Amino acid sequence: MTKADIVNEIAKNTGIEKVTVQKTVEALMETIKASMIDGNNVYLRGFGSFIVKKRAQKTARNISKNTTIIIPAHHIPAFKPAKAFVNKVKENVK
Repeated sequence: MTKADIVNEIAKNTGIEKVTVQKTVEALMETIKASMIDGNNVYLRGFGSFIVKKRAQKTARNISKNTTIIIPAHHIPAFKPAKAFVNKVKENVK
């Protein structure tokens, strides 16, 4: 499902114009991104959490050059679905 599909589905189910729904969906995504860029997590009860994970510094190998490289500590965005959401998917996806 794409963003356009989501917009179409919401517009169909609510009767709100597609343009308004698209602006709302994009505003939601921008708000979540801005919050995570600031280092804040976003919790949507019953759906899941958009969290910022910290990855520690680690040593890796470049196999082609046979050298060791150090990957610095960094933060990455992640999504953790709510338990109820996970259980519904487990029950219904075949």
